[in-house]
Amino acid sequence: MSEQRFGEWIAIRTHEDGRVAELVLDRPKAMNAVSTELGRSIAEATAALSADRTVRAVVLTSTHERAFCVGADLKERNSFTDADLSRQRPHARAAYTGVLELPVPAIAAVHGFALGGGFELALSCDIIVADETAVVGLPEVSVGVIPGGGGTQLLPRRVGAARAAELIFSARRVAAAEARELGLVDRLVPAGQDRDEALALAARIAANSPVGLRAAKRALRLGHGLDLRAGLEVEDAAWRTVAFSGDRAEGVAAFNEKRTPDWPGE
Repeated sequence: MSEQRFGEWIAIRTHEDGRVAELVLDRPKAMNAVSTELGRSIAEATAALSADRTVRAVVLTSTHERAFCVGADLKERNSFTDADLSRQRPHARAAYTGVLELPVPAIAAVHGFALGGGFELALSCDIIVADETAVVGLPEVSVGVIPGGGGTQLLPRRVGAARAAELIFSARRVAAAEARELGLVDRLVPAGQDRDEALALAARIAANSPVGLRAAKRALRLGHGLDLRAGLEVEDAAWRTVAFSGDRAEGVAAFNEKRTPDWPGE
């Protein structure tokens, strides 16, 4: 396993011969609160991951024992002027957008608190694996703002408009069992197993065609919310990018020869 640092608090660790990248939130003294510097580092790290054609899946993890991420760094913001907050906004948006626009499947491994911007980082992933200690929520209206890392758009896509409204308007925190029941997280595992489960799932995903994975994610993301006819056009465009690829030829040949594919990735 190799590790690359982005600033003081973000690391990328590679697994499965580089096919799985672990994006690590490592600001334990602040429970991974998203400061200006942390946001910049997330944006830099996700840009590097997006450019790396070796990577087939990303897992977002935390080194803190009791928290995934508690959201915006309110201690930093307490000293901000309005001008400071305006200057920070592009860096914050770049961090959340960087996770959201990863071109490969992304999995969040959540334990402990995932609140506000922390939960929005998880929502920006395709799949959320949570352990029994997880507590999630978007409490921004309780401190006079709104979810600004994609929460007002991503949460209703997961759970529907009315349920998202109740959760955002009430600012309430949701424990793991209810979060799974409501669809706020996708898999619930015993305490302490979120990272291992997410990495195992990423390894299974990464065994598949890299061309197929990127195209499937693109079709899922671009087609969501469109009417059926338009969505099918998005799917057809994505299909055409893989139908004549080396991965498609190798996949069919491997199936017929009863062997494991050796994906060319093109």
